[in-house]
Amino acid sequence: MTGRGRMLAYGSGNLSVNLLAQAFATFATFYYVDHLGVDPALIGVAMVIHGIVNALLNPLVGHVSDRTRTRWGRRVPYIAIGMAPLAAAFTMIWIPLVDGGTARFWYFLIAVLVYDVLFVVVVLNYVALFPEMFTTIAERAAAASWRQMFAIVGMIVGVAAAPVLYGLIGWPAMGVFFGVVALAFFALSLRGSVERVRAERESFGFLTAVRYTLANRAFVTYVLGSFLLQLTFALLQAGIPFFTKYALGEPDSANTVILGAVFVTAIPLVYVWSRVTTRIGPRRAVLAAIIVYGAALVPFLFVGGLALAAVAGAAVGVGIAGMLVLLEILLAEVIDDDERRTGARREGMYFGMNGFIVRWAVSLQAVIISVVLSRSGYQAGAAVQPDSVVTGVRLMLGGVPLIVLAVAFGCFLLYPLRAGVHPAAESAPVPLPGPPAS
Repeated sequence: MTGRGRMLAYGSGNLSVNLLAQAFATFATFYYVDHLGVDPALIGVAMVIHGIVNALLNPLVGHVSDRTRTRWGRRVPYIAIGMAPLAAAFTMIWIPLVDGGTARFWYFLIAVLVYDVLFVVVVLNYVALFPEMFTTIAERAAAASWRQMFAIVGMIVGVAAAPVLYGLIGWPAMGVFFGVVALAFFALSLRGSVERVRAERESFGFLTAVRYTLANRAFVTYVLGSFLLQLTFALLQAGIPFFTKYALGEPDSANTVILGAVFVTAIPLVYVWSRVTTRIGPRRAVLAAIIVYGAALVPFLFVGGLALAAVAGAAVGVGIAGMLVLLEILLAEVIDDDERRTGARREGMYFGMNGFIVRWAVSLQAVIISVVLSRSGYQAGAAVQPDSVVTGVRLMLGGVPLIVLAVAFGCFLLYPLRAGVHPAAESAPVPLPGPPAS
């Protein structure tokens, strides 16, 4: 397989990742509460447990992956063994095998926890291959652009195609269809996945690995900036329905128009950002992406029509495309720098800790939205809301994110790695525990 073919094949796995993640996040609660009649409070408990377990699994699975040694590599065996069970576990979420609200709650909880374990095992090992497979800025920019193109397609299919499918063929058949599609693209990505054979020292213990990771200045500035950027994206996705209903006075279908403009614009722009990244370097490129993204959010403070809101959404897509491409390139740089300092490749731990931290952006987004709505006088279920709610919703999309983006910009200003300049490479490696005695 040629270099370009391997890049495309590997990148296609991101369609599976986002198809499963978006379909589950968008419709699982709706299906069990609205269609199966399970108590919303019980499903809420299950989703909280899901969030905690998923977050904790990320660094644990990453550490185990870093320590794995097989003739086929560290990451590939987990993907090869886990992808079919993952597709099956996702499918079973949509095929409840029991009746009754309480029984379905327990079924949902168990099915989701099995899905969580398999999702983290497969997906973390899949993304951990990226820094090792692609080693130059140009390679990483090109590979990241293809990965994010597939990611956006997966997001669109997982969110937009699901209502059409479950309306035509039912929820269980939709789950089977998505599971088969995800398995097919994981299998395709596996054909393009390779690991470099390297003789490296044994990884150190879990707590030591966590300590070294969180003591890495480059990682800390990166992950804080990444958390804040993804918080703004979560606010955008969750806030658009309130914006279209109360600020624009449009029906729910307007959500698709605005979010569609974001994603459709982002697809071709990922390639533009890959070129920009190759030319000016990842750090400067992410700073530029933040400026573009922030400027595009300002119109949400005043636009009053759907057409202008869609244009603003398209402009937001330009900045988000840069964010999608650059975050994994920057993390790959952090991992390279860590190897220079420690003598070990620890992609699993870095992607795991990153996953543990940034997933709380969704929780913080929910808190921000609830605070903004309550302070603005929002009344749940009321047909007419006070004018202060419109102001609050506009600030939620065009005001609060600007403050968050300003802090993220400061984080990436402090990010110590520059293109071609790695200060840690000039210093002595950090002393690490030696391999266990044989």
